[in-house]
Amino acid sequence: MLRTARTLLSVYYAYMVEYRAELILWVLAGSLPLILMGVWMEASQGGQFGLSPVEFARYFLAVFLVRQFTIVWVVWDFERDVVEGKLSSRLLQPLDPGWHYFASHLGERFARVPFAFVLVGLFFWLYPQAFWLPSVGDFLLGALATVLAFVLRYVMQYTVSMLAFWIEKASAIEQIWFLIYLFFSGVVAPLEVFPPLARQIVEWTPLPYLVYFPASIFVGLPGNRLHGFLITLAWIVLFFWLNRWLWRRGLRHYSGMGA
Repeated sequence: MLRTARTLLSVYYAYMVEYRAELILWVLAGSLPLILMGVWMEASQGGQFGLSPVEFARYFLAVFLVRQFTIVWVVWDFERDVVEGKLSSRLLQPLDPGWHYFASHLGERFARVPFAFVLVGLFFWLYPQAFWLPSVGDFLLGALATVLAFVLRYVMQYTVSMLAFWIEKASAIEQIWFLIYLFFSGVVAPLEVFPPLARQIVEWTPLPYLVYFPASIFVGLPGNRLHGFLITLAWIVLFFWLNRWLWRRGLRHYSGMGA
């Protein structure tokens, strides 16, 4: 099993490194939090939003880093393989196709990280007031929350991709979902600026645990961390079960069209 995992990671890492120029563009394309950071820093100087300008800067920088590790695109790969019939060859292998997509995401993470940290270094050089280092405990918990956020994001989108067995554009559903994800996951605004009732409702959904929860740990924002980890794990289990159910039903419906 370890040899298989090592082979998959090395192959997909080598594949991703071939697209270094595109990787830089992908990293830059994920810089929306850095743009929103300037907006919220300016707004916080004239209003009461619960965070100071420096805290907003640190939060959105943490959001930028978390998103670099949690970006997922499996729905487009799986949809293409189903529509073009390429999934048929993967079904002949003694390995669930989901592991191929998962390994490609991990390989891309290793290739992406250096470019992301260059941008972080540039940010601290331009705005040294926001420089901070999380405590060892916050760093370890934040790293664990980021890993779980990636797993949750992956199983959520992989579950949506199962709809490609019945419709040709499962990615269209993901694009609609992405708009909801941007707002309620904490990418556009931290939950501190939400009305109390809205925040309480959102905290029971999987959305804030995709970005806000790990980012808030890194910057040391107060919150019930045990509750956050338990909710994250619960949603992972739920989506994994739904994914496997749709997978079994979808295989019976799959016709290998386009092969």
